[in-house]
Amino acid sequence: MARCLVTGGAGFIGSHLTERLLEDGHQVVVLDDMSTGCPENLAALVGHEHLEVRSGSITDPVMLNEVVRGIDRIYHLAAAVGVKLVADDPVRTIETNIYPTEVLLRLAALQNVNRFFLASTSEVYGKNSRETWVEDDDLHLGPTSRPRWAYGCSKAIDEFLALAWHRKSGLEITIGRFFNVVGPRQVGHYGMVVPRFVDQALDGGPVVVYDDGTQVRCFAHVNEVVDCVVRLTESPEAVGRVFNIGSDQPVSIRSLAKKVIQRVNPEVEIQYIPYAEAYGDDFEDVRRRVPNISRLKDAIGFGPSMKLGDVLDDIIRWKSVERG
Repeated sequence: MARCLVTGGAGFIGSHLTERLLEDGHQVVVLDDMSTGCPENLAALVGHEHLEVRSGSITDPVMLNEVVRGIDRIYHLAAAVGVKLVADDPVRTIETNIYPTEVLLRLAALQNVNRFFLASTSEVYGKNSRETWVEDDDLHLGPTSRPRWAYGCSKAIDEFLALAWHRKSGLEITIGRFFNVVGPRQVGHYGMVVPRFVDQALDGGPVVVYDDGTQVRCFAHVNEVVDCVVRLTESPEAVGRVFNIGSDQPVSIRSLAKKVIQRVNPEVEIQYIPYAEAYGDDFEDVRRRVPNISRLKDAIGFGPSMKLGDVLDDIIRWKSVERG
């Protein structure tokens, strides 16, 4: 049994990871300020003898010092997330993503934490023009005058910090770059496209697609992503390395909207609006985002493989039940 700290453990991915760690027999301490997470995500775990939930911010160094004591593994998922949140408040993005990570890494090294998983993002690749993205590709971030790049830049700095602490102190770091993780409990408030499409379709439409809908993405079910995270933190081969974690099955956003509509209500219409209307005049998008997950498969023997239709069916079922 390991004693695990999950920062952002009441969030979408964090709550699923917390459940999995408890199922595996570990003790879990969750730290979350409930700004984008919520207590309802952990409702099924209330009273669990191996779960401790601490309400607080990762920007509080005193709180971080308290929760790291006696911890064997850290899963650092807390961050400012979502395209809309980043576009609306880049200052919060930068402050939340960089300094707390530095403090947490320092504490982990000083207190001899065994393993540290850093949740990063495909956003660090920026405007990479390759068909598929490989972990050692150069980064192609946009100009500082475009707020959306603040998120990718801040997470890239987190990665540099984590790998530097690995080299300096031997802290056993593993970094996972998430690519569009979706599933039950995810909400569309912060720009997440799948829950937004499903909600709009269930409401009778229209399903709103930004720009022309030819942007290409891949969507992985949260349960498969959590499986990858757990296996990576148990694998000696993953120490000191960066891994893409996501589906490698590409789909255009227009096709995604049509798949959701087909499953919910074929009468629903699609509405196209410009990015400027959704995020402001200074927004800049990435046209194609597809990971190469060969490194992940080589390390743990598998990667996310659930078909998109099955992923959408699961999300639609959950949304329907949630609505009553």
